Amino acid sequence: MGRPMTIQHATLRQLQIFTAAARSLSFARVAERFGLTPGAVSFQIKQVEGHCGFPLFERVGRGVVLTEAGRDLLDHATLILQALENADRRMQALKGVTGGNVTIGLVSTAKYIAPHMVSRFQAERPGVSIHLQDGNRREVNAMVAKGEVDLAIMGRPLDAEELLAEPFARHPSIIICAPTHPLADAPSLRLSDLADSGFIAREEGAGTRALTDAYFHGQGFSPRIVMTSSSNETIKQAVMAGIGLALLSRHTVDLELALGMLRELKVEGLPLMRSWYIAHRRSLPLLPVHAQLRGYLLERGQSIIDSIQAGHRALASGS
Repeated sequence: MGRPMTIQHATLRQLQIFTAAARSLSFARVAERFGLTPGAVSFQIKQVEGHCGFPLFERVGRGVVLTEAGRDLLDHATLILQALENADRRMQALKGVTGGNVTIGLVSTAKYIAPHMVSRFQAERPGVSIHLQDGNRREVNAMVAKGEVDLAIMGRPLDAEELLAEPFARHPSIIICAPTHPLADAPSLRLSDLADSGFIAREEGAGTRALTDAYFHGQGFSPRIVMTSSSNETIKQAVMAGIGLALLSRHTVDLELALGMLRELKVEGLPLMRSWYIAHRRSLPLLPVHAQLRGYLLERGQSIIDSIQAGHRALASGS
């Protein structure tokens, strides 16, 4: 009689599929990620359950949730896969590999500057392939903490213990309005002058929303929120349409300001000056290409942003 099957008989592929399913709680999403059918994903999960001797998922309504055994296995499987990833990174580092793939998490506002930085980095290192994955601050913070991205461009991270984040450029935020707004040409304003104007804000969980709430609370000002959106582009269009004002990163609206499509209100105490950070998980060693990109942004990030803004001004002057 052969030895009974245990979790030690599960393959790495099965552990990867189980871990993905346990995090997303969607077999369809896992199937898409691994190039399988949902039925094949279910089969692999049943194989893992057979090795464990316990059900790992239970159906609730139209979805699934992890059982206690599933939660325990997720913890152990995550450690196993992380250890293998760390080993692979170390081997790549010993080989001195400088090409490869980089996945970068971006907060929504960073998409206005990151492609310019990436293009210049790739121009010097054509063997590097880069994937950009965006979300709000809470989502990107989670991506880094779970090891789903190699690096992230973001504001100050939520979890300073889990993430190592270093500032590489200035990040100003301003209040914008439509060119036709009655206060658009005012030489100087106080927040109290904006009490009659509505504001358009980002959704809860976004770094810009956290900044907006903290800034207005600190100033003892209660803005009248007339609209919220998870999209900076939608907010810009709403401001252009005259629906209200918005506090946004200058990098989000720099082109529209240069072209006269939006106006910056000259409010006392603004712009709010923060920093852009390049972040990665402390416990995960960086591959050479990841370390090179990190160093590139720390050294050249601010000058690239300055050149983007100069390009917008030149475009506006020639139009």
